[in-house]
Amino acid sequence: MKHITSRENAIYKDTLKLTRKKYRDQKGQFLLEGIKVLKDAASTGARIEGVFLDEQRYERFGKEELPAVFEEQTYLLDSRLFGELSDTEHSQGVVSVAVKPWEDGCSFETLEAGANLVVLDRLQDPGNIGTIIRTAEAAGYAGVIAIKGTGDIYAPKVCRAAAGSLLRMPAVICESAAEAAELLHGLGKKLTVTCLEGATSCFEADLTENIALVIGNEGRGVSRDFMDLADIKVKIPMQGRIESLNAAVAAGILMYQSVGGKF
Repeated sequence: MKHITSRENAIYKDTLKLTRKKYRDQKGQFLLEGIKVLKDAASTGARIEGVFLDEQRYERFGKEELPAVFEEQTYLLDSRLFGELSDTEHSQGVVSVAVKPWEDGCSFETLEAGANLVVLDRLQDPGNIGTIIRTAEAAGYAGVIAIKGTGDIYAPKVCRAAAGSLLRMPAVICESAAEAAELLHGLGKKLTVTCLEGATSCFEADLTENIALVIGNEGRGVSRDFMDLADIKVKIPMQGRIESLNAAVAAGILMYQSVGGKF
């Protein structure tokens, strides 16, 4: 295990750049924080380029907690340096560099029959984005499409909320609603959007298979482009004076409603 004490260390400087989206896009890498997600990476065969440990916290979990497969890529960091990499207030003292699993693109050509997908339409809140991706995996969804204008799905806060799901959920970035619709209709998926007018209750609509569930921006909702292209329009019935739900909550309700009796 190598010990890094200088901010001028080349490996450290390259890793620190990954705290910015520009370099995550350029290098096709992102940062994962925590011991559990590192174990997930080991079990799923994800590509990890480096593991960085806070020297002051290392004793808390011990060497036996680290997946042996990454031992040659592990570095012990001065706590001051580690603090610049970490995105959490109470870090476990482990930050890993992961290769974006779908960097070379994903066509969804190997989808199982009837598989559902979730579409992120310009969402911005990293907690919402990560929670939706995590919930999609839990509900048996097969992948994610993010429309240009959506927050970076590999940002640290998104990764933390997704809790490892980014390593397993195929992801595609589309430039526009039209590009996404062409891809999805080619796969036999029905574009399903949420709205209030002219919509069917989600408890009455058939969402069990072959849907692409579009979750809209937190403030503006689903874009007009997606509305015009939609095959199905649904709404979540609400009582009282509530006009809308949090995006991640709404996505969770709809995704589990679409599961039906599959579980």
